[in-house]
Amino acid sequence: MSDGHGDEVHAYTIRLELVDEPGELLRALHPIADNGGNLLSIFHERGNLTPRGHIPVEVDLEATPERFDTIVEALRDNGVNVIQAGAERYSEEVTLLLVGDLVQTDLSDTLSQIQEGTDASVTDVSLSAPEGTENGASARLRLAIQSGAAEPALASVREVATEKDLHVIEPLTVGGDA
Repeated sequence: MSDGHGDEVHAYTIRLELVDEPGELLRALHPIADNGGNLLSIFHERGNLTPRGHIPVEVDLEATPERFDTIVEALRDNGVNVIQAGAERYSEEVTLLLVGDLVQTDLSDTLSQIQEGTDASVTDVSLSAPEGTENGASARLRLAIQSGAAEPALASVREVATEKDLHVIEPLTVGGDA
């Protein structure tokens, strides 16, 4: 496919964080349309918040590389929080559980320490405390990790968990011993 300027059209994914207010999704889509992006799909998960309390939105689009760069710049110029754009930074995903006094040990700080101490991004958090936070809680974390960096990322999670007296329930690895 070509746009007539010699550049091939490629598919891209842009990950955004939007404030939960009317019109925010539309505000994020205008720079894409205004700069020649062709929307393929939009995944807007309103019921699921990012660690910063915003709504994650994933937009798949087609554009030439030049137009794509212009779209990303226009999004940022319009105050849209672009989490990821362009080449995939992360190619592995790991889901794990943290168990313990998550609220009392400041879950937000725990998530920040994990992201600062690794080449991973916390893409999803689900907190469960069915008996109240005084009796402990569990949090399911989904981490996007650079290819080949799962073990160092998990080591960093273990370190943060040890510091905060939390337990980590790690995923089984493919080909690992059960």
